[in-house]
Amino acid sequence: QVQLVESGGGLVQAGGSLRLSCAASGSIFSIFTMGWYRQAPGKQREVVAVITSGGSTNYTDSVKGRFTISGDIAKRTVYLQMNSLKLEDTAVYYCNSRITTRQAIGVPLTYWGQGTQVTVSS
Repeated sequence: QVQLVESGGGLVQAGGSLRLSCAASGSIFSIFTMGWYRQAPGKQREVVAVITSGGSTNYTDSVKGRFTISGDIAKRTVYLQMNSLKLEDTAVYYCNSRITTRQAIGVPLTYWGQGTQVTVSS
């Protein structure tokens, strides 16, 4: 009923930049938050950045000053601009969203995209 589709991952040298995009579609009634998580090999999935429907943003400490989350939740899109990439940013990046559907207006659920690989090389 709800799909999150990411794009924009790839291979980049350390110090370079990438921009990730995520679009939500389906039977959406309202979106509370959209954000990005990442999971490196052998590690747990962690939050990277989140934007709320009111426009507030939050970042994990390791990306502050380097990554910027933006988007238009009303248009169901979110972006992650990643600058000054480091080797430790290598991970699969997942789009995440807290959504209520038309079939269950009072029940917000969390949805995930399929993930996009970001690899930073030296």
